[in-house]
Amino acid sequence: MKTMLEIGLLLYPGAQLAAAHGLSDLFAVANRMAGEHADAKLPVLRVRHWTAGEDGEIRCTLDSHPDADSRPTVVVAVPCIGPLPPAEVLQPFADWLSFQHAAGVTLGSVCAGAFLLAQTGLLAGRPLTTHWSLAKDLGERYPEVKVDADKLVVDDGDIITAGGVMAWTDLGLALVDRLLGPTIAANTARFLALDLTRHSQQYFRRFVPRLDHGDEAVLKVQHWLQRQDNRNASLPDMAAQAGLGERTFLRRFQLATGLRPTEYCQQLRAAKARELLELTNRSVDQIAWEVGYQDPSAFRKVFNKMVGLSPTDYRRRFGRRSVAEG
Repeated sequence: MKTMLEIGLLLYPGAQLAAAHGLSDLFAVANRMAGEHADAKLPVLRVRHWTAGEDGEIRCTLDSHPDADSRPTVVVAVPCIGPLPPAEVLQPFADWLSFQHAAGVTLGSVCAGAFLLAQTGLLAGRPLTTHWSLAKDLGERYPEVKVDADKLVVDDGDIITAGGVMAWTDLGLALVDRLLGPTIAANTARFLALDLTRHSQQYFRRFVPRLDHGDEAVLKVQHWLQRQDNRNASLPDMAAQAGLGERTFLRRFQLATGLRPTEYCQQLRAAKARELLELTNRSVDQIAWEVGYQDPSAFRKVFNKMVGLSPTDYRRRFGRRSVAEG
């Protein structure tokens, strides 16, 4: 009799059902791929969906192998697209996860599911990832965790987390790799036409400036930078726009935005460069000049560091037009 490894998918209020069913299908394909290697005697993946009944007790609502006898190997908190439910609503699910972890189960999450994992208290001092747009909120709500939103998947042994909403595919393949081996993971990815090589969500991240900080002088500078594309924005110019001395401006700007003025301008320039790379056929050198860099090589270096791809590779992946770059 083949070994059976059980993967639980936890459906809390607001959980994305498409991710749960997509993961179920991915593991079904992995079982099919494993079945083609009968001599290897690979385990079978059993998938069960878990959610709370009216009495609050966590129960199984779907079972891929209902007659099987197994114990959970991994439990994954799937993503949530809408607003996350209040902590008190999630607490029974967090308690159930803590119970599973104490029994030796590996815990996982996708996107906003990381909030549910963090609520267990098991991630203090541990690295994890979530959707890039949720990283700041997660870090503020649970300052004891180490959020690395540049990574698509963070595998920390008994805790494995994935970033974006659709990163359930990456988490699923990571689990197949762990449970059935890299060959089956590669075959599963190939069958489903998924990319096994992507490891970062850095190039999906978009700069969203903080504008609700309440510092009117800093906000005035932010609006000014946005209007004039910050091409020639110097520290004296920004301080003058704010009506503040340079040292006072530096301190207040960083306090309000979380970034130094130079870092903030780099983010604005990179955002504009992304847009031009995606939507125009201008050369990289032209774009470098247009966003405020006199030295195209310096632009390429900064863009690669901030985005995780060279300008040419970024255009190749995300651009709407195919352009030959020299």
